[in-house]
Amino acid sequence: MNKITFLFLMLTLGTITSVSAQRIAIVDITRVLQEMPDYQAAQVELDKIAAEWRQQIALEYDQIKAMYNKYQAEQVLLSEDQRKKKEEEIMEREKQVRDLQKDKFGPEGALFRKRQDLVQPIQERVYGAIATYADDRGFDFIFDKGGSSGLIFSNQEYDKTDDIIRVVSQ
Repeated sequence: MNKITFLFLMLTLGTITSVSAQRIAIVDITRVLQEMPDYQAAQVELDKIAAEWRQQIALEYDQIKAMYNKYQAEQVLLSEDQRKKKEEEIMEREKQVRDLQKDKFGPEGALFRKRQDLVQPIQERVYGAIATYADDRGFDFIFDKGGSSGLIFSNQEYDKTDDIIRVVSQ
């Protein structure tokens, strides 16, 4: 029993010693990005593009609604074949607009690709600055407190967001 207790104490001390030797920092990457003028400009451009595409899609849906209303008004005057043809036209038009919406806003859509083109170089610059900062200052770990990393508590002493903003701004 004493050997087990001794082994447990030695493992615990070894773990505590190795953990205390590591240096940890916390950075709010979201805040760093929001402080960067080129990131803000990219966001403005993306918002503008998205608004234009939303407006275009809304106009398309308005046209479909007008087609449907016209069909509703003429329905009693149309033959069975003409009704089916009009219904198929409306359904095909709805499918085209849904496809357009998917092409613009889907997971691999044009907005996603545009976001990658505009934002990815900025993010790479930030991550490069963080890596350089960590190497220069001897940090072992840097956690993002602004993202969904699951960080619940952080001591303000370890928050290096302002330092990263200064490095990125240079």
